[in-house]
Amino acid sequence: MKKAIFSPIILAFLVLIILVVIPNRWIEKMIPKSKISQAATELNPFMFQGKYVQHKMLKDDHYLPIYGSSELARLDRYHPSNYFQVTGADFTPFLIGRGGTVSLTHFLNFSEHINQLKGKKLVFVLSPQWFQPKGTDESHFVPNYSSLQGYDLAFNKKIDPTVKKKAIKRLLTFSPVQNDPFLSIMYKAEITDNPWTKRASKLIRPFAFTYRELLIKKDLYYSLAGGISRKRDLSPKVKNKSWDELAVQATRFGERRSTNNQFYVINSQYNKIRKLVPSLRDNKIGASYGESPEYQDFQLVLDLLKQSGAEPLFISVPVNGKWYDYTGFPKEGRTVYYERIKKQIESEGFQIADFSNHEYDPYFMKDTIHIGWKGWVYIDKVIKDFYNGSKINVDVVQAM
Repeated sequence: MKKAIFSPIILAFLVLIILVVIPNRWIEKMIPKSKISQAATELNPFMFQGKYVQHKMLKDDHYLPIYGSSELARLDRYHPSNYFQVTGADFTPFLIGRGGTVSLTHFLNFSEHINQLKGKKLVFVLSPQWFQPKGTDESHFVPNYSSLQGYDLAFNKKIDPTVKKKAIKRLLTFSPVQNDPFLSIMYKAEITDNPWTKRASKLIRPFAFTYRELLIKKDLYYSLAGGISRKRDLSPKVKNKSWDELAVQATRFGERRSTNNQFYVINSQYNKIRKLVPSLRDNKIGASYGESPEYQDFQLVLDLLKQSGAEPLFISVPVNGKWYDYTGFPKEGRTVYYERIKKQIESEGFQIADFSNHEYDPYFMKDTIHIGWKGWVYIDKVIKDFYNGSKINVDVVQAM
């Protein structure tokens, strides 16, 4: 009886040992190249929080990484991933981000790949909703935090020390870092002169390094075994159309799907909030995106991208003006954000495609906060211009 109980345990232990001792290069050879192309639209958090797949993607000039948050999952036919595939573009968008992904999580991701970003074109989609008065919170940060990226930051000696210390101080305010016995000590040693903390950091460093190696191996196994394709709308109707024609088509497409409300919100989403709508009137009076710790977090992203020599295009998307007016969210509380973020980006010498004047443009947004339909057409246009090295012009599409 005891033998029957212990045999599976011993077997499982032996399998675990074998999985751990297999050299990383062997695992890498088993990962098919198709995993990279498949990951381009999967929006898989294991990929966001990992290293291997993004490392391979950044080595391939065929991919144009697009960083953002929940808007990337709105995969309608005008979405960059679908539009550029159907029209046979010279590049493939690679989506990185999901709901709750904000500047700090993107900073960690960029720090992981700082050596690969020089001269690399990338697109970064900004959401006004990131810039809450108190910044991001535990409920948004924790699910998107990567232990591997956190540990790699601790061992990274190539990031500007001033930027690294600012990032570490910010990261230490969140529970995944605070509760990590190795990482918290190593981080604290970076920002203190306390000799005991520095001594403790040196003592635990070999253990932290070993743990990081296990995280790297875990990422390789996820890269090998993980991945689920997402449902997409690949329509030939977007082919051989001028930007004006596409914008008109997208307007009609959105119009047919937003018939049960005055806010140009897709019917399915409005149905989810319909009962709450009366209670949401004027519940945002006095709100503003003008002051937030997120601006400092975003500056970390700008500083790191500048140090790396990357070539980013930032996209400033609007909110749904009709909905925000209904909730009482002051227009000046939105305008101050649009102006501040544009100034912050341009002061670092980076390009920004500013679509803030489309708050009231019907079907530019798919719901109250997410880009969609006609909005994607405008974004497709600036992405294509950016990739081809043309001047960015956000006003060229003249649609109804």
